[in-house]
Amino acid sequence: MTIRVLIADDQEMIRSAFGMILGAQPDMEVVAEAADGTTAVEEARRLRPDVCLLDIRMPGTDGLTATRLLAGPDVPDPLNVLIATTFDLDEYVYQALRNGACGFLLKDGAPALLAEAVRAAAAGNSLISPAVTVRLLRHMAPPPPHAPGSRTAPSTPRPGGRLDAPLTQRELDVVRLIARGRTNEEVAAELYVTHSTVKTHLGNIQRKLDARNRVEIAAWAWETGVCTSRE
Repeated sequence: MTIRVLIADDQEMIRSAFGMILGAQPDMEVVAEAADGTTAVEEARRLRPDVCLLDIRMPGTDGLTATRLLAGPDVPDPLNVLIATTFDLDEYVYQALRNGACGFLLKDGAPALLAEAVRAAAAGNSLISPAVTVRLLRHMAPPPPHAPGSRTAPSTPRPGGRLDAPLTQRELDVVRLIARGRTNEEVAAELYVTHSTVKTHLGNIQRKLDARNRVEIAAWAWETGVCTSRE
């Protein structure tokens, strides 16, 4: 299946470079380009591409607002939005993910990483630039408890989510590794299970937390204290 991609960036050179990288992939097709966020939202709603690749700083509607309009929690049929930006600022990353983005990349990353992120987004998975993953998610961790060792695993998810049933110990193990940026293959290796077993666990976790992707799982883990910087 060909992955249909929309590229939105106010710099023509960047749009051209991304278009060449993605257009050279045998499984991708660039179906539209936009120089501002307003046009990007209009074209994305009209064409419904598999992945919307958005810059943050654009004239008119910025990339963060465009992300919320296309993939936010109030969107009934959200699109897959991948952010690619020059600005490695925590507030940008955090707000982009809050607004529904399923990936965040820096523009100076390798072309292979861009293609990998687009494939991950199209498949409903997530990829965040390794340079920002753990640093970003650690900001979501709650303050340490007053008494050492007094923290217990929470039974309620982050705002907007739900927890129909407690996570099993093995599911919590998977969540902690996902929160630290591990891939499915790395999780399988560390827990001595098969790749398919990890995928099964992730499916169960997403259902219980009402999470759309692994980024939301990771955010829940850091915000609720399931994963801490002391571990």
